[in-house]
Amino acid sequence: MQENVASFLCYVMGWLTGIIFILIDKRPAVRFHAAQSIVVFGALHIVRIVLTAFWFSSHFVGTWMVHGAISSVLSIITLVAWIGLMVTAYQGKTIEIPIVSGIARSIAGQ
Repeated sequence: MQENVASFLCYVMGWLTGIIFILIDKRPAVRFHAAQSIVVFGALHIVRIVLTAFWFSSHFVGTWMVHGAISSVLSIITLVAWIGLMVTAYQGKTIEIPIVSGIARSIAGQ
């Protein structure tokens, strides 16, 4: 499989394909994209879980509006990140997201 296709596939199902590719591929660029996928989409997934847990534990009237607004913003951020990272990976380029890229490089062993 070509490196750009493998890098693209690291993002297709978010952190799940990131884990798969970090385990099976040894190429540094692919491992970076896999690790970045794990960090970005894993963090967004955790934020969504925490937000939902807070929403269910809250007894304040109107919190559904706040939850809906934050959830919508998170959905847009996730979609834009997902498309942008997949397209640039397929083009053979690398977007280094601040903070995330450092963590991803350490996970990838670079």
